[in-house]
Amino acid sequence: MTEPAKTAEKTADGAQTLRSVSRALEVLLTLGRGDKDGMAVAEIAKEVGVSKSTAFALLQALLAQNFVSDVRLGGSRRYKLGLALVPLGDRAAAGVAISQLATPVLQQLTEATGLTSRLAILDDGYAVALNRVDGPGIFRIATSLGQRELPHCSALGKSLLALLPPGRVLKLLKRIGMPRRTEHTIVVPTDLMKDLVQVVERGYAFDDEEDHLGVVCVAASISDRNGDGVAAISVTCMKSGRSQDDLNALGRTVRDYADRVSALLGATAGD
Repeated sequence: MTEPAKTAEKTADGAQTLRSVSRALEVLLTLGRGDKDGMAVAEIAKEVGVSKSTAFALLQALLAQNFVSDVRLGGSRRYKLGLALVPLGDRAAAGVAISQLATPVLQQLTEATGLTSRLAILDDGYAVALNRVDGPGIFRIATSLGQRELPHCSALGKSLLALLPPGRVLKLLKRIGMPRRTEHTIVVPTDLMKDLVQVVERGYAFDDEEDHLGVVCVAASISDRNGDGVAAISVTCMKSGRSQDDLNALGRTVRDYADRVSALLGATAGD
């Protein structure tokens, strides 16, 4: 097969995969709007706009991953949303709930420090910011909400990694990598593990020019009513003119406001 033919075949395969994924999502959305007793293949096919055979094939793929369940009702088989969607929905809802609860606390933190504050969760090993309150002045964080950030060189990422068992942290680092962002970036896993021990001991994490030269971030983790770490908040400032004592004082302030969010989530003192 010639190179252009191979390219055309790969393009066609990619387009077919995208169509299949899109149709599978349409099936899930259709079931979400459907009757509580489920829907028959013919009903699903009509709603999605595909043949019964295609609808059946999509349902079988979703059944295999427990995104869909099937039941017998009378003489027909009907399909419903599966239990695999429950934890995904819980995680999405938890993210929304934390963001809503944390917003006024972030505003208070920014007012108290004059610095930009953020809220983030850990998603597939990366720190992902859900909310941000910009401080006064021209200094702004370049990253957008929802953007994945490397965890080894950000205060938010370190706070979130410190919540995990060491073995899981090492697996995440092996998969994600530890690229050098600046001359201060920690790029050796054992060195980062030592840093995470300090994060736990003092209650807050530093990104001391590890992601951007001249920029320091300080973050602290948030716990829910079960005592599980679920998120972290941070503030960002310029390094110039700030001593280590200043940064530690800022860390204690961030820790205090993180505890306020934890309390809103039902955590008790000491969690």
